Amino acid sequence: MDDADASLDAVGARLRSLRLERNTTLARVAAATGISVSTLSRLESGGRRPTLELLMPLARTYGVTLDELVDAPATGDPRVHMRPMRRHGATVIPLTERAGGVRAYKYILPARSTAAEPALQTHEGYEWLYVLSGRLRLLLGDRELILLPGEAAEFSTRTPHWMDNAGPEATEFLALFGPQGERAHLRARPAARRQ
Repeated sequence: MDDADASLDAVGARLRSLRLERNTTLARVAAATGISVSTLSRLESGGRRPTLELLMPLARTYGVTLDELVDAPATGDPRVHMRPMRRHGATVIPLTERAGGVRAYKYILPARSTAAEPALQTHEGYEWLYVLSGRLRLLLGDRELILLPGEAAEFSTRTPHWMDNAGPEATEFLALFGPQGERAHLRARPAARRQ
């Protein structure tokens, strides 16, 4: 038996362990992945050989990479290879490569010559922000906050929210985003509004 066969044979135990760690049932995993309960049961018991078509939705559901799921050997390179993206004029740099779970990003908002029109949005999840430089304008429902370097905020993304640069120079901040219920567990009191 080669290393690849051994890794695939151990997937079932890892799947069962992941499911139990998350305190969920085969029925819930089946609903999330579209894979039948009987197939999931056979995968966990080793009665069915895992395929890429089965492992991809399971990795997404459990918030792990395929490498973690099959226990692939480490490549020896611990760096996260960040690929900046452009969104609505901002530069967004993913700081985590992990699928699902809490994800980390660095945002760089360019200096604005005019104030942007707020477009509040809501979605499932929880967000934590930490301002590195500049001034970040954050609207949460009917509240407006200006966050300065070293200040943090956290909120449920079910609350209508919007953020933008509030100063004459670029603003940089870190954001942690996770599914509902996953929180950074950090608290920061809003500072008196400073402009």
